Amino acid sequence: MTDLQSFDSDIVIVGGGLGGPALALGLAQAGFTVTVIDAAPLSAHEAADFDGRSYALALASVRLLDRLGLWDRVEDNAQPMFEIKVSDGRAGEGPLSPFFLHFDHAEIEEGPMGHMLEDRFLRRALLDALEAEPKITHLAGETVVAQSCDAMRAEVTLASGRSLTARVLVGADGRSSGTGARAGIPRRGWDYGQTALVAAIEHDAPHHGIAHQFFMPSGPLAILPLPGRVSSIVWSETADTAAEFMALDDAGFLDMLRPRFGDFLGDIRLRGKRYSYPLALSLAERFTDTRLALVGDAAHGLHPIAGQGLNAGLRDVAALVQVLREAQARGEDIGAPDVLGRYQQWRRFDTTTLAMTTDLTNRLFSNDNPLARLTRDIGMGLVNALPPLRRGLIREAAGLTGDLPDLMR
Repeated sequence: MTDLQSFDSDIVIVGGGLGGPALALGLAQAGFTVTVIDAAPLSAHEAADFDGRSYALALASVRLLDRLGLWDRVEDNAQPMFEIKVSDGRAGEGPLSPFFLHFDHAEIEEGPMGHMLEDRFLRRALLDALEAEPKITHLAGETVVAQSCDAMRAEVTLASGRSLTARVLVGADGRSSGTGARAGIPRRGWDYGQTALVAAIEHDAPHHGIAHQFFMPSGPLAILPLPGRVSSIVWSETADTAAEFMALDDAGFLDMLRPRFGDFLGDIRLRGKRYSYPLALSLAERFTDTRLALVGDAAHGLHPIAGQGLNAGLRDVAALVQVLREAQARGEDIGAPDVLGRYQQWRRFDTTTLAMTTDLTNRLFSNDNPLARLTRDIGMGLVNALPPLRRGLIREAAGLTGDLPDLMR
């Protein structure tokens, strides 16, 4: 094995968003020393105001946060999702078919399928845990300008001029991952011509912990419950239409949203800021390179249609922690090609399958072709009428299927 004393830390993680800090905590618990290089200054993480950003955390992801010691810090601010209702229709006309999907958490034994959690609470909990963990060095406001990885070590050079060495370099730096690009890892994918509009909505009626997915020809609208009488929306529209809607004032934006949202929750009002994100599929051609691994959006950027982007990234985190921990226990070099190859073998097929599934679902539902509409509506009706198939999809939504890493069991 390589001499451990020659490294500044066992693992250097580039990216201080959500996946990077979660990975750092898991690795520190496994006994590794970790450096997190975070381009954002500490002040960018410390805002406590409601800004409308939130995440749908599958049950498996909640388990991971619990194992990392984070769930107790955020649980009181999380909203359980007890049901998911999926329908197909047009703006202003509501559902156009008697066929729909209805997932109820009572059909599985494990509890709620997941929870909704605001970004500000999760980010704050991660930051506090990073600062409290002696095995983690958090370098905020730093960027990587160069990297080199060879058979002996990984090294990064920071904009400040400082160099750091490690046994493994991990890119958790998003879809435009500089870590992956500097390693020469190509990305494959395409633009959907859609933009996601994200906001929080206050409403008069209680949501009862029910999430809704309404498919329209221009793209899906997800209505996801937050604590109180508030819901998060992820509203996909064609890029041109979304740009027009984002340019409206709040009153005009709500005028466009109301026919799509419907009146089942009473009157609606905007709460917090509005955000827009262009939608594209983006997959790294490989998830590993010499002494290097990619996790989260740095490895795979998915359509938000099933809300699985962050959950897939957290499964990467749990898988990589397990692979490196087991390799260390066997006395292996954690940066060896065969060790990192186990991580790629574990995660790349699953994430590619998920990417293709979300892509096909978006293409099937984001159109008004009569044959496609008939096909998808009959499909939803059949799934809803077959309890074993329905339960299987509920477990899939909860993140409980496939080869689960230990941290998610």
